[in-house]
Amino acid sequence: MIQVRNVTKRYGAKVAVDDLSFDVPPGIVTGFLGPNGAGKSTTMRLILGLDAPTSGSVTINGKAYRDFDAPLNEVGAMLEARAIHTGRSGYNHLLALAQTHGLPRSRVDEVIELVGLGAVARRRVKSFSLGMGQRLGIAAALIGDPETVILDEPVNGLDPEGIRWIRELLKRLAAEGRTVFLSSHLMSEMAQTAEHLVVVGRGRLIADTTVEEFVSGASTGAPVRVRSPQGQALVDALAGEGVEIRSVEHGALEVRGLTSEQIGEAATANRIVLYELTPLQASLEDAFMSLTHDAVEYHASAEAPADAPVTELGANA
Repeated sequence: MIQVRNVTKRYGAKVAVDDLSFDVPPGIVTGFLGPNGAGKSTTMRLILGLDAPTSGSVTINGKAYRDFDAPLNEVGAMLEARAIHTGRSGYNHLLALAQTHGLPRSRVDEVIELVGLGAVARRRVKSFSLGMGQRLGIAAALIGDPETVILDEPVNGLDPEGIRWIRELLKRLAAEGRTVFLSSHLMSEMAQTAEHLVVVGRGRLIADTTVEEFVSGASTGAPVRVRSPQGQALVDALAGEGVEIRSVEHGALEVRGLTSEQIGEAATANRIVLYELTPLQASLEDAFMSLTHDAVEYHASAEAPADAPVTELGANA
């Protein structure tokens, strides 16, 4: 289990993490979300002892990372997959890591096979594609067969097969009772991988809940989609104070202000045939955008001049 307790991290006048507390339990995949500049990467660095908190504490299974005698056997992490000596082969990079912890060469072979790099493991890393580099970074995180796995943007650069592979791998690791903590900007993938979410904004905790609860909270007041061959009659039957009805594609209606039960009862009472009656749910992306809107460091304007220069504002937190 990862425990973050009242952690604050300041860099001069800037507060990157502000009195942050949460747990990452074993046995489930926990996703770590937040806009750019939210403090995600800083928090991961604090967990791994790469930065020291200004105040508060971070422990992994009750110990600070620096107190582990053989940290790769306890915690596997990938914060930057390409932070590798590019003149080495993938195999030699993993072998060097294994030798620091007395791990056999057979373990190197195992993780290379696990991540699907067998055909290229002897090539120098500088020739690796982005996806191959990601797989090598994941292999390095798993070399010590750790109980805790921390990955920052693990699907970056992976093709659809690779994304499915990492999703299934992370779920399998969690099912084995390990602690799995990952960040990603791909909301659709996080929705399929994580069971629990920790969401931060401007260094503070915004949400610590299940994916289901996070999405359902954002779905309150969502519209109901209705289709009927008697569209105008249905509109007349549903019209009332606080009810909003709008036409959408294929002759369907979206109704706000009434539940699907109320719509169904009104249709039945007026002998109106319904082809569809579907309560619409917010996606994880919808929920995330709604909850973190005020915590976004940089907001793009709705429109920009065609000749306006493109400037990249900010990197990952």
